[in-house]
Amino acid sequence: MTVHLHWFLPTGGDGRTLVDRHAYTDGGITRSRVTPVSGVRAPDIAYLAQIAKAAEQLGFEAVLTPTGTWCEDAWLTTVALAQHTERLKFLVAFRPGVLSPVLAAQMAATYQRVTRGRLLLNVVTGGDATEQRRFGDHVDHDRRYARTDEFLSVVRGVWGGTPYDFDGTYYQVEGGLTALPPDPLPEVFFGGSSAAAGPVAARHADVYLTWGEPPEQVKRKLDWIRGLAEAEGRTVRFGIRLHTISRDSAREAWATARRLLDDLDADTVAAAQEALGHSESVGQQRMLALHGGSRDNLEIAPNLWAGVGLVRGGAGTALVGSHAEVADRVEEYHALGVEHFILSGYPHLEEAYWFGEGVVPELAARGLLSRIPAAPLAGVPAANGRPASAPGGAPLLVGGGR
Repeated sequence: MTVHLHWFLPTGGDGRTLVDRHAYTDGGITRSRVTPVSGVRAPDIAYLAQIAKAAEQLGFEAVLTPTGTWCEDAWLTTVALAQHTERLKFLVAFRPGVLSPVLAAQMAATYQRVTRGRLLLNVVTGGDATEQRRFGDHVDHDRRYARTDEFLSVVRGVWGGTPYDFDGTYYQVEGGLTALPPDPLPEVFFGGSSAAAGPVAARHADVYLTWGEPPEQVKRKLDWIRGLAEAEGRTVRFGIRLHTISRDSAREAWATARRLLDDLDADTVAAAQEALGHSESVGQQRMLALHGGSRDNLEIAPNLWAGVGLVRGGAGTALVGSHAEVADRVEEYHALGVEHFILSGYPHLEEAYWFGEGVVPELAARGLLSRIPAAPLAGVPAANGRPASAPGGAPLLVGGGR
């Protein structure tokens, strides 16, 4: 089992701090509205294409694109970015409750043909009732997972190429059909920490995702899902969602983490914690429990920093350290059975280079990667992990408010 590396597309904006001008959803959790800050990079195609091209050149297999009110639409954005890349896959997040399963199956099939097989699906059931209602969805937490169960049954059913009937609580389909099924079938990534989520993952997920908890907690969660999947006669693979701050030395990495923390005033942290505390998501509550809203003792496991979760919903932890130390932690999670690593950093363009040029060679030397990234492209000089220009020679965008 090798390591599969993925990056993140900040379709809600990017920058050098943990907060920006509006609420933001990562993995279905909406964080609180915060005071505007300067230096936010707009999520236009030109900037997102820089990140996508960098990720492709650095050896990442795919990029996760989030879903929610404050993000650009994931389907439309990524199919546009597919025209700027050659091999990079797109892990498109979407909510089953606001989309017909037959239409979703058709969209996935079209996407595969347009991009020549570069779609992965991130099914986000949703853990924020306010955000769900914003999209017209008033179903409660556990019933949302029951609906997702039916949704994925229909999607896989209509991908079979023959008329498919389904009579469930939430969906009734007569002769559902995807005339030209996707080839290949996109893998389904799915996360959820609640008792309602586990059986859905066991029945439908190709890859079960967890946020970056300490290794012993991750192990218990993976063992739980393994047991449920075995009872269904299935095998599920595993992935983890983490931020990363990797530098040439541990001192430099922790200095960067401290700078991100110093940018947060007490009112901003308190407002974010208040809003996140109302989330119905069990995974979000587990993230909050890692730090309890306190700036003290944020290194909750070796090289695992919970500072991001003070103000951002969803994935709230980062791997922080030297390139070798971050590689150690990747290897540790990998030993537990984690195969897919979905990573991000602030800003996403620069942090992709820090990880790609620093940690990826470490992982390759340890035999954990199936493919070694190509040499840097001509016209892409990099110094201290930061590119002087983006792939294709486009100038690096470093500021630019919106």
